Amino acid sequence: MIEAFLSHLQVERRMSAHTLDAYRRDLSALADWALQHADAAEVSALDSEQLRRFIADEHRRGLSPKSLQRRLSACRSFYAWLLRHGRIAVSPAASLRAPKAPRKLPQVLDADEAVRLVELPTDAPLGLRDRALLELFYSSGLRLSELCALRWRDLDFAGGTVTVLGKGNKQRSVPVGSHARKALLEWRGESAAGNEAPVFPGRGGGPISQRAVQVRIKQLALRQGLYKHVHPHMLRHSFASHILESSGDLRGVQELLGHADIATTQIYTHLDFQHLAKVYDAAHPRARRRKGG
Repeated sequence: MIEAFLSHLQVERRMSAHTLDAYRRDLSALADWALQHADAAEVSALDSEQLRRFIADEHRRGLSPKSLQRRLSACRSFYAWLLRHGRIAVSPAASLRAPKAPRKLPQVLDADEAVRLVELPTDAPLGLRDRALLELFYSSGLRLSELCALRWRDLDFAGGTVTVLGKGNKQRSVPVGSHARKALLEWRGESAAGNEAPVFPGRGGGPISQRAVQVRIKQLALRQGLYKHVHPHMLRHSFASHILESSGDLRGVQELLGHADIATTQIYTHLDFQHLAKVYDAAHPRARRRKGG
């Protein structure tokens, strides 16, 4: 039955080999547990209490909350498929919840580091392009995929905005700061590109690849003396964190980033609090540690 489900994922859902392997591992673990602990030859015979015991046993075995969430997600998909095909009357996984994984806070550049990165010299080969690319990333908080897909027609220099197609094919307009507009105009003047051309073309003339941008930003960060692991999403995180720190407008940051759920944006409030906590620890007389204490 598990193999039939995996075949469905491969043929009808067109899932990647990597994802299929993950599903196979998770469901094989469930089948092994069912044989050893529930005397069930078929996982379709398990009830919600047995499934809860399976998750608890995996947790005791040392699986991380994130791995447990993935394992339970595979179970939910499998039992939902069985339910749709009339193999079971009710899904035993529908009401189960895995332990919450601690959310990893994104790494950001501070304001001085961000400025140092984007204000790189433009006299090097592709210097104008690199400056425009970095300025736009930090000015508008674009996703990597959104930046790579940009055409010149998407930029409104008079209005100071850029229109992008984000996740779920949702279109949004984002402000473009004056430094970014200046850098983009200088780059466009050098490239002599028409409205339909990619803003950042690759070697074949089409849009630059996401991998090429990732590699280039890492190189430029090192050139500018930043020894963090700088990547495109770090610039998006830095944009969001700095805007929220200055404005306190969480809803506004949600709109700028194109997040469907404000819970996704709320992670930046934790970053802002961390910054405030550091300021407090450094400045408040009653927070300072005594030397030698």
